[in-house]
Amino acid sequence: MRKTDKKIDNKLREVLTDVCDFALQEVAGYQWISHTVNYNSFPDSLVITCMFDNKQSADTEKQQGELLALINEKLNAVAISLKNPNKQISFEAQ
Repeated sequence: MRKTDKKIDNKLREVLTDVCDFALQEVAGYQWISHTVNYNSFPDSLVITCMFDNKQSADTEKQQGELLALINEKLNAVAISLKNPNKQISFEAQ
């Protein structure tokens, strides 16, 4: 991993930790968040997964909208912009 990749990864982890802390308190059924990325094609390759305790919680449009907006807001604050957030952020159930 290049030095610039490490800096981006640190920013991503900070942002996603903030989102996770908020969601654990405010979003029903939320469990955890993770990401995968290929830094050779960043940010297009960034995929964020929000995990819920059941399918019903994961499929709730209100919760998806809140998390989608929060993730975008936090990423934009650290100069990371997703080209297609609806495809790059997924909501799944364990």
